[in-house]
Amino acid sequence: MAREPQRGGGGNRRDNRNAPAVDAAESDIIEKLVHINRVAATVKGGRRFSFAALMVVGDGKGRVGFGHGKAREVPEAIRKATEEAKKTMIRVPLRENRTLHHDGNGRWGAGKIMMRAAPPGTGVIAGGPMRAVLETLGVQDVVGKSTGSSNPYNMIRATFEALKVQSSPRQVAAKRGKKVADLMGRRNDGASAPETVEG
Repeated sequence: MAREPQRGGGGNRRDNRNAPAVDAAESDIIEKLVHINRVAATVKGGRRFSFAALMVVGDGKGRVGFGHGKAREVPEAIRKATEEAKKTMIRVPLRENRTLHHDGNGRWGAGKIMMRAAPPGTGVIAGGPMRAVLETLGVQDVVGKSTGSSNPYNMIRATFEALKVQSSPRQVAAKRGKKVADLMGRRNDGASAPETVEG
């Protein structure tokens, strides 16, 4: 009796894996389940239970997204959350493909987080949902700290707010109409004189 559901579940999983023709970019996606919550709706006959899943997906090369899905069964909730996460992926510029270009702060509701770029060998020093986002993004060296709510939804959204404002020297140079070498030279030399800074 117990064998049939297992066989059916495994078969469905195999079919789902082989049926769609996925391209190389799709197959490199890293998926992480951050949080799963059982929610109950009170109906006329009693309570109806369903599950809410929070997923983070990324390619490990600078793209990351998160999604939320709700269904009567856990696998279906995870599938919905994963699909939503893939649709909402953002691109974040990484320095040397291992860390952030600059420090950042993010806030969403009561969730507050801080992230700092780190030297090689530091690793991902962050906890919970923030760690899942940074690992799927492809960051190898970063220091993160959550100082607000530990609600995973708020922490994830606060992390994304901090990542959205990350900018590379190339993007900053393009906005200012300057060359990357000018900006990098100034940064290495220290603070630039007030008259050379564009307002």
